[in-house]
Amino acid sequence: MTPPPILGIMASEREYFDRSGPLHLTHVEWDNAYHRKSVAASLVQGVYVLEKDRQERREGPNALALPWWTFFHFQLLCTLVDDVDSSIFGAIYEFKPPTSMRNDTLHGSPCYVIAFRGTVTKADSVSRDIELDIHFVRNGLHQTSRFEIAIQAVRNMVATVGGSNTWLAGHSLGSAMAMLIGKTMAKTGIFIPSLLFNSPYVSAPIERIKDKKLKHGLRFAGSVVTAGLAIAMKAKQKKSLSFDPFTALSAWVPCLFVNPSDPICCEYIGYFEHRTKMEKIGAGSIEKLATQTSLGCLLMGALGKESDEPLHLIPSASLTVNRTPSGDFKEAHGIHQWWKPDLCLESKLYQY
Repeated sequence: MTPPPILGIMASEREYFDRSGPLHLTHVEWDNAYHRKSVAASLVQGVYVLEKDRQERREGPNALALPWWTFFHFQLLCTLVDDVDSSIFGAIYEFKPPTSMRNDTLHGSPCYVIAFRGTVTKADSVSRDIELDIHFVRNGLHQTSRFEIAIQAVRNMVATVGGSNTWLAGHSLGSAMAMLIGKTMAKTGIFIPSLLFNSPYVSAPIERIKDKKLKHGLRFAGSVVTAGLAIAMKAKQKKSLSFDPFTALSAWVPCLFVNPSDPICCEYIGYFEHRTKMEKIGAGSIEKLATQTSLGCLLMGALGKESDEPLHLIPSASLTVNRTPSGDFKEAHGIHQWWKPDLCLESKLYQY
């Protein structure tokens, strides 16, 4: 027997597509970066609202999630459910455009999108989500059962339709999950188009420093120390300095969407900009070594302890920065910013 809806709980305005969704996007051109970004972000929001519908027992006409994908001619194939708390953390969507839609507007469209939500601060799921956030900080997300469920779903889809016909999308913790899956698949030669919103980057908040000289000096010093330790560790372990683990990943170019006012993801800006600056001053070889690992991992290795590769270290990316002023952290980190019209965006391709 289905329990009755929980009384007294009002849905947030942001859960209603007709109040906060990209209603202006009535015609999607898949070659348009803004359109792709907006649709992917909406599909991720659909996962958030699916979980909110579950928690608040909204069913049938009371459920709010459906328009977040049907507006763009997607169908929900299945949800991905956590085996610990039974929360919905992901969804697989199939693109089913009407036969009346012109072929020229469909060029570059996905066949399937696998989307992952971030942390939901509701009692039914917050403890499990925070547990996974901690696993991420400790570079242990790949050891969780949620990751196993997610990557198995992706592998099954890729085996059926191919990597190029499948997109990954995620926000915050979900972005970390999508990045981990994308990196894992890329290491096997399968490069899945990925749109990653406010992906977390675990680091000291150097990007928040206003003094540009101080900021560059700190990054330069960090690179020199990290590269030096990397050389020493490789010599100790008798590994070839010519071996570059980034080479296998370099052909995978995820689309990262970050906000400089969001401390969770803003370090990606400095991560890629610093690499370019180091190349300009003739220190590119130092940065190539430094960018492949973290100081923490090297120190753990020097102590004889195993440490997994930090998730945020990636060789290539298409980085989009939202320079539009944000009112607060919630707005800077939120998924809703990414489909707003008239955003002040800066995009740059970083190829390793």
